[in-house]
Amino acid sequence: MGKPATATQKPFSWPVRIYYEDTDASGVVYHANYLKYFERARTEWLRRMGFDQVTLMQDHRVAFTVAALDVVFYKPARLDDELSVTVSVIRIGRASMNLAQNMHLTHQADTLIATLTCKVGCVDTVNFKPTAMPAVISKEMQGVS
Repeated sequence: MGKPATATQKPFSWPVRIYYEDTDASGVVYHANYLKYFERARTEWLRRMGFDQVTLMQDHRVAFTVAALDVVFYKPARLDDELSVTVSVIRIGRASMNLAQNMHLTHQADTLIATLTCKVGCVDTVNFKPTAMPAVISKEMQGVS
């Protein structure tokens, strides 16, 4: 802990702006909202590869679910901040993957806001038990970060 998450490929990046509704009484982003920003970046990363949530469920009969995560907060994000949230693949297994995510101020890339590492499992949408990722999905994930 205490170090930015790293991976071998150039990370996918998604922009986030902080709105009034995101902040708490102290004027900073409420801690649970950081998880939403990280989730949105992962969702858009999948979409960039052609796998939106509906396609995953309807065409491939799978969904991805967070099995474990670790978040480290470095600095608070504040009202009207523009953030960049990245996604990088650390490891892809048969039915899961490990991802690294960093959150920076967009115009100050050296200002790290938070990091997240997570294990995401692939589950069958009928019984929600672990299942192998369809080959087309795992192949695409290995080629794009």
